Amino acid sequence: MNEAINSHNTRQDYEKRKENMKILEAIFFISGRFLSMQELVALSDLNPVVISELIGKLKKKYNSEDSAIEIIEKKDLWKMDIRPDYSHLVNKLTTGSAEFSKAEQETLAIIAFKQPIKQSVIIKIRGNKAYEHIKKFSDLDLIKKKKTGHTYELSLSNDFYDYFSIGSENSSP
Repeated sequence: MNEAINSHNTRQDYEKRKENMKILEAIFFISGRFLSMQELVALSDLNPVVISELIGKLKKKYNSEDSAIEIIEKKDLWKMDIRPDYSHLVNKLTTGSAEFSKAEQETLAIIAFKQPIKQSVIIKIRGNKAYEHIKKFSDLDLIKKKKTGHTYELSLSNDFYDYFSIGSENSSP
């Protein structure tokens, strides 16, 4: 009986460690910058001893899999990065065009901040190029357009929140 309980606990511990490693890996992946132990604790709700152990396991994992990814440590800060052998690929990608131009990002930010806002107001603020921005956002279902008089009322769609992986103000906690 005790063997069965110990076996069950061992399996639970293994699954918990595996899940914790995935959490830490996701944090490193999405942050794209060096993180302190304090930040890792705050983001993961794991204790520093567990995080240190997991960082070691992630390093070992990427080394043993002969991965293009590595965990770099500098002065008690850690980050996930691409190994130098593959940096030329990253440079190609990062010097390419962003998903949204700076002008498009600014237009979308105004819509997000001022919603609901009339399209005519956006055009006055941003100029005629904003028509193209609004069409792109509408085609991607990031915004909702509702006809009001001679213009449209613009607001963020639920797809906007999914697209940028953020909770909508309408969603429940």
